[in-house]
Amino acid sequence: MKKNPIVWVVLLLLMVFLSACGQKSGLNPQNPVTLNLWHNFGGQMQATMDGLIEEFNATVGKEKGVMISVTSISGSASLQEKLAMIAAGDPGAPAMPDITTCYPATAAPLADKGLLAPLDGYFTEEELKEYLPAFVSEGRLNDGQLYVFPFAKSTEVLFLNQTLFDRFSAATGVTADSLATFEGVARAAREYYRWTDEQTPETPNDGKAFYKADSIFNLFQVGMEQLGAPLFEGEALQLQRPELERVWQVIFAPAVQGGYAVYDGYSSDLSKTGDILCSTGSTAGILFYGETITYPDNTKEQVDYSILPYPVFEGGNKVAIQRGGGFAVAKSTAEKEQAAAIFLKWFTAPEKNMNFVASTGYLPVTGQAFVNHMEREIAENSNPNIRSLLRTAMALHQGYSFYVPPVFDGFNAISGKWEKTFLNMAAAKRQVYLENLKTMEPEAAYQEAVKGAFAEFIAGQS
Repeated sequence: MKKNPIVWVVLLLLMVFLSACGQKSGLNPQNPVTLNLWHNFGGQMQATMDGLIEEFNATVGKEKGVMISVTSISGSASLQEKLAMIAAGDPGAPAMPDITTCYPATAAPLADKGLLAPLDGYFTEEELKEYLPAFVSEGRLNDGQLYVFPFAKSTEVLFLNQTLFDRFSAATGVTADSLATFEGVARAAREYYRWTDEQTPETPNDGKAFYKADSIFNLFQVGMEQLGAPLFEGEALQLQRPELERVWQVIFAPAVQGGYAVYDGYSSDLSKTGDILCSTGSTAGILFYGETITYPDNTKEQVDYSILPYPVFEGGNKVAIQRGGGFAVAKSTAEKEQAAAIFLKWFTAPEKNMNFVASTGYLPVTGQAFVNHMEREIAENSNPNIRSLLRTAMALHQGYSFYVPPVFDGFNAISGKWEKTFLNMAAAKRQVYLENLKTMEPEAAYQEAVKGAFAEFIAGQS
């Protein structure tokens, strides 16, 4: 049979084309793919992240043909702002990075614009089962696909200055066990304010605050979840539920009466000066609680901290908030997306993941890390605050369920308005209360000061 030369030429060209495509889509250690990464970690967290990336690049990255290059390090708010500019298509927006730390609320508009790669296809079903289900589900956006991959999560806990609390406890009999509920925290706050006020009888009403919540809005959200009455249905606030007034009363009363700090900033600022004894905040905030406090006269005192589980409203369920973002991957070539998946798998493998969380206050994202690595890290970690935190993290993992806030465009505006209104109202009502004390007994002064306050607050959120 005669062979048609045209057919042979076509076949040869097709083989060359397919070969070139195969080389283009595969990873080649001799010609590594470089991925630009943005993250929001500073200080010790940055040092830990940098060390892990260097290790990846020198080992698995080198072997597989993947190099990670950190091209932007900025605060969380700044990073999220840049990503929002990219999603909005702003003329001054920077180019989208290949990988970025990101919160689901920020990732949603990026995914809607087709700028993020869905990651399910790069992980087998068995691989995804290794991760805590709640952590994975948080990264699934409106279409059900996984866009924000968990690498380190946080929750909220109760930070307690044990050194100062022991003095208060010895004098009043208030114990740390009473701080297991928010009602107990409120009672302790009133007692602490009274006790410190009595130490300076020449100056009335100068007692000290006992507690601060880093996020008032989180406190309301989680409190409502604990009481079985969610604050949100879809994107709508549920403002008429009776449980909401109960949560309000427990929080608002000590804020007006002086037991809770009314302060627009992080609780660690006040803890480091001895201006409060305890606070609820993110586990990732542990690095901001040092081993000393500095008083107004510039004297310092060595102190110990205890990290306790998140308080529960009396009669409620053990619920804590799930916080933290994840890694989002830009929609790009199959080669780059595959390279990003290799990095994500390496970074979240139990041992590497523990290397990151053990020095940053975050929680690991796999069940194996909790079961097989946490106890060893508690025994070996040199930082007493981290050891205490990890013990509490294990207790939360075993005994609490986690609440994941809803993801929608207006969520940040709602939470910001709620927080600002609460703090402004508490500060204003406290001044009224102090003025009333000149002519009234404390209970009457309080009731007069807060008359109509809850209704006014609710009306302001509608």
